[in-house]
Amino acid sequence: MSMTNAYDSYRALHIITRPGVGTAGVVLQQQNLEFKRLYIESPVLIFVEKGMKAVRWPGGEYLIRAGEAIVVAGGQSLDITNKLAEDGSYRAQWLAWDETLIALCAESNLDLPAIKHALPMRSDTADFAVSLHRAIQAVEDSTIPTMIARHRLQELLVWIGVNGGRLEQSGALTMAVKVRRLIGKDLASEWSAEAVASSFAMSEATMRRRLAEEGTNLSNLLIDARMSFALQLLQSTAQPVMQIALSVGYQTPSQFAVRFRDRFGFPPTAIRGHRRAALI
Repeated sequence: MSMTNAYDSYRALHIITRPGVGTAGVVLQQQNLEFKRLYIESPVLIFVEKGMKAVRWPGGEYLIRAGEAIVVAGGQSLDITNKLAEDGSYRAQWLAWDETLIALCAESNLDLPAIKHALPMRSDTADFAVSLHRAIQAVEDSTIPTMIARHRLQELLVWIGVNGGRLEQSGALTMAVKVRRLIGKDLASEWSAEAVASSFAMSEATMRRRLAEEGTNLSNLLIDARMSFALQLLQSTAQPVMQIALSVGYQTPSQFAVRFRDRFGFPPTAIRGHRRAALI
């Protein structure tokens, strides 16, 4: 890929959400990178176009090559590695469903095993790819009637069933998940323990104790939520680093870069590589 084409590709990056339907985006990388303990909040389908993706959890791993896809269950932390293709780039499309679609499908497919971690899409890959393309188009094109758009995304859930699994509705939410969802509504806010506890009508001590019982605390959850969202913006949008830093509560790129490196082990610029210098 020439530098000009790479620049144009990055400039066109965006994340699109269609209410009641789903969210879609593209991931581009210019370096081999591993993301440790990456929290996946909602189920997501990933189709690798260039390079390879490794998805790992304690006791299991899948390697997804170009032209293959994998569905990942929500509410878990995974180790994910994106490896470059021979042309020096990694590209993948991703799609997430509106939660009402997952609930509807789960209710009608209780005979299928729930996906606990991940499930590769191995059956009829050519036809599946066509369905995925149409589903992504339905998210991006608001002129497609909502009922048709929802049907296209439901078709992908049927494909998951064909491959032997189903996505399940979220069960009882842990305190940590509730806190992540709350602070995720405004990651730039200066969240205090008092404000968070008050939102759940409990004392700070009670909230801290419940989080400690789950092996975490408010500070760690806030940092991880901010850095995970920043990672998504770096991978799937052309937003400048300064804008991303502000959106997750940091006033300068340098402050943001330090925290990002502490979390992932490499700087934000590693996501986009030297070819994105003009955008950074």
